[in-house]
This record gives sequence, structure tokens and C-alpha cells, in this order.
Amino acid sequence: MHLTTADVDYSLQRRRLLRDVQSGRVDVAEVCDASPYLVSASKFHGEETSQRCPICRREYLWLVHYIFGDELRSSAGQARGRAELAMLARSVRHFDVYVVEVCRGCGWNHLINRFALGRDNPTPEPAASVTSPASPGEVGHTSRDMSRPIRTDT
Repeated sequence: MHLTTADVDYSLQRRRLLRDVQSGRVDVAEVCDASPYLVSASKFHGEETSQRCPICRREYLWLVHYIFGDELRSSAGQARGRAELAMLARSVRHFDVYVVEVCRGCGWNHLINRFALGRDNPTPEPAASVTSPASPGEVGHTSRDMSRPIRTDT
């Protein structure tokens, strides 16, 4: 049986949630609830973006890639860096990657997208999972601004 998973983009849900926060229908405390595990994963496996947090506007957002799949066994549910994703994609038939953005300052976090990797999937690399501004307060799915270096200190 060949399992096919479609790429899923959650940017519309993100925009709606940010509108609800800005209008006061949703409290900031409800959306700035990142778990300590997510913040820690962003420090060790995260990828800094050039996009500022839509809530506090002080900190840059970090992307964390979580992996899930039957072949991963005890590794399922763990955060991985992009280099590790590429290695896994060559050695595992199929797994799903969930990309979460997080602000280390205020705790904002949101699921950005989901995509499949592995030998059974035609896409060898995640399709631009790094965010850059599409318009004020929104995130698009384009390549990272390379004029700003990635911080590697943890």
C-alpha cells in the first residue's frame, strides 16, 4: 500500500487567528502559550527566520521541524534540523514533517505547514519551509532572507 500525503499550508488559519487577536476576540495569553519543550527545541534544532513575531514584534521567529512516521519508531515526535531531515529522507521510506513557528520572547507559536519526506516521496527537500514577510503581520512561504546570517549559538 502506497501512502500519499499532501502538503498542507496553515497560513489562512494563522491570518484568521492574528485578526482575532488584533480585534480582541482572542486574548494574547491564549496564543502565547509555547511549551518549554517547544522553546527548547527551537534552541537546539530551530532555524531562525527574518520574520519578527506578529505579537510582540521584538523577537525573530524560529521554525521547528517535528517528524512523525511508523518507521521512525522512538524518534517519532522529535524535533530535527534541516540537515537531519535530508539524511532521514534518504534512509526512511516515508515520514511527515510538521513545521511550527515559535517566538522565544512572548511564546507565540503556530503550526505553519506539513509535508511528507522519504524515499517514497518525490520531493527530496522541504518546499521552502522558512518564512519571510508576505505582508504586514502575515507569513509567506518563500526562501529565507540570506542578507541576515543565521545565528548558530544556543
